[in-house]
Amino acid sequence: MPAKHWMILFGHHFASIAGAGPILGPVIAVVIWGWGPAVLWIFLGSIFVGGVHDFSSLMISIREKGKSIANVSEHALSRRAKIFFSIFLWLTLVLVIAVFAASAAKTLNTTPQVVVPTFGLIIVAALVGVLTYRFNVNLIISTGIGIVMLFGLIVVGYYVPINASFHVWLFCLLGYAFVASVLPVNILLQPRDYIASFVLFLGLAIGYVGLFIVHPQIKAPLVIQWHGPPGGLWPMMFVVIACGAISGFHSLVASGTTAKQLNNEADARKIGYGAMLAEGLLAILAVVAVSAGLYWKGGPKGLVYPDLMRGGNWISTFGTGYGQIARPVLGALGMLIGITMLKTFIMTTLDSATRITRYISEELFGEALGIRIFKNCYFNTAIVIIAALWLSLGSWQSIWPVFGAANQLVAALALFVVTAWLLSRNKPVKHVLYPAFFMLFTTVAALIYQLLQFISRGKHGLALIAVLLLVLSVFMLVEVVQVARRRSAKM
Repeated sequence: MPAKHWMILFGHHFASIAGAGPILGPVIAVVIWGWGPAVLWIFLGSIFVGGVHDFSSLMISIREKGKSIANVSEHALSRRAKIFFSIFLWLTLVLVIAVFAASAAKTLNTTPQVVVPTFGLIIVAALVGVLTYRFNVNLIISTGIGIVMLFGLIVVGYYVPINASFHVWLFCLLGYAFVASVLPVNILLQPRDYIASFVLFLGLAIGYVGLFIVHPQIKAPLVIQWHGPPGGLWPMMFVVIACGAISGFHSLVASGTTAKQLNNEADARKIGYGAMLAEGLLAILAVVAVSAGLYWKGGPKGLVYPDLMRGGNWISTFGTGYGQIARPVLGALGMLIGITMLKTFIMTTLDSATRITRYISEELFGEALGIRIFKNCYFNTAIVIIAALWLSLGSWQSIWPVFGAANQLVAALALFVVTAWLLSRNKPVKHVLYPAFFMLFTTVAALIYQLLQFISRGKHGLALIAVLLLVLSVFMLVEVVQVARRRSAKM
């Protein structure tokens, strides 16, 4: 389903990869290790690691006729590598769905003002999709209608808050993810992400304009400590900031849905590399919002950064800091718009991740392993949702570091697949191979540390997931080494 304009696809791609990762990761990392290491990793990572990863994943998928990165691994490495990689991706994506569904449900429970815009955007997006594709309404007109309706919903939500429990919102969000993932992409996901991207672009612009007006002083320490509760600055900060610098989930979006909607290969760099740089800007804004928009200690009640983080409501912490920075532009609505901005992108991560997991389930269980029932999209999606629900009903805050490590390990393995693909065509590989090794060593170290922590704390389910991820990563690395040896022998 080619997008009508590259900006529509940029919006869909950016909204899908951004999600909550580039905001929640920095918000957590800064309060533990300080803002200096976070800014340095985001800046260098997004340019030299994340951008390379996203763009190369998109390009090899395009050259392989839109195949997913898991399917590409079969041609670049082996059928066995495809099976190992697909299992790894399936587990990681279930973690993604679980952690974002739970964090979103927590926010809806504690900030009822964002309920109306969060779910109202679904209707708005469907309307924009119908206007654009079925009635061929001019893109500018349909976009304008959608944006006006969305900001109207934000105002309505401010005056009409809707209260419900965490579990009610969790079931609603996972139910939405089920429906959205089986609908045609041009009906809901594509227009929804496109309209949602304007919320983020506007939020970014207002945030940076607010910085120039307010000139806030950074109150959080530059460096706090080397070893915090999640572990050492290396490797743990590099997996807690799971997006904003690099994210394996991006390769799944690039090869899972974006490559299938690209109308012109010339637009790939703007979408693949450009969206990663934009995500880096978002991550830097998140760092500034909490380190300068909030107080470190001794500030007014409700504006002290460490106090806000103790409740585990990371989204509200960002929204509060963003509201302080954007106050000259947005007034009292600043916090609500900040939270709505983040919630909007959590929803895009939920539906995109569920859809991609459905594809991988069909490729792995239905095609590769020949289990016929897994070729049914409804059955596939139901299995994914049930697994994510089981994880999210537990201690979902502890899932974040596991998700981060698994996510970054996917990035390393995707870069190794790209390396093998380039080797098979006698292309230069240093620009993808060096980041691949760095991410591999970092994430394996993080997973080993987490595994020991889970065992000591009796969290056997998460420990099992960590073991599976480590074993699968070893198998993938062995496959890459074997291919590299065969290629070098032929040369």
